[in-house]
Amino acid sequence: MSVAELPGQQGLHLLYSDHHGWLKGWLHKRLGNAADAADMAHDVFLRLLLKPASRGFSSPVDARAYLRTMARGMCIDLWRRREVEQAWLDTLAAQPEPFEPSPEFRLLVIETILEVGAVLARLSDKARQAFVMAQIHGLPTREIAAGLAVSERMVQKYLAQAMLQLALVDAGLAH
Repeated sequence: MSVAELPGQQGLHLLYSDHHGWLKGWLHKRLGNAADAADMAHDVFLRLLLKPASRGFSSPVDARAYLRTMARGMCIDLWRRREVEQAWLDTLAAQPEPFEPSPEFRLLVIETILEVGAVLARLSDKARQAFVMAQIHGLPTREIAAGLAVSERMVQKYLAQAMLQLALVDAGLAH
C-alpha cells in the first residue's frame, strides 16, 4: 500500500519512518550542522502534518522529491534569516559601546527587516528599485526616473505601490 492510499496519520507515520533519516542526512549535507538538520527535518514533517492535502504521493521517489523541494525552500529561508541577523549584528558591533539593544528589540528589528524584504519581493523590479533609491539612497524622483529610464509619474506610481504594500502589512492585511 502506498502513502497516497493510507489515511491521515497512518500515511504521515509511514512517510516519516520511510524518509526522515534520509531527509535529515540530506539536510545535514546542505546545512553542515546535525542539530540544524534535525530541527529542519522535524519542521518539514510538522508542515506536512499541518497541511494534510499535500501528503499524497504515488511513489517513494515522488515523496522524496516533494520533501527535498520543501526542505530546500526552508533552507533558503534559514540562510536569508541568518544573513539578515548577521548584517544586524555587524551593524550593532559598529555602534558606540553604550548602545546595546535588548534581545526583544533585536528580534523585532530582524522581523521587520524580513517583512520589508518580503514586501519588496512582491513588487516589480522597477518598483523595488525605485523604493530602494528613494528610501535608502534618498534620491529625488527626477534622479530615480533618469536611473530607471521611466517618467517621474511612473516613479510616483512605483513608490505608491510600495507604500500600499507596506501599509497593508502594517494593517495586518498582508504578510
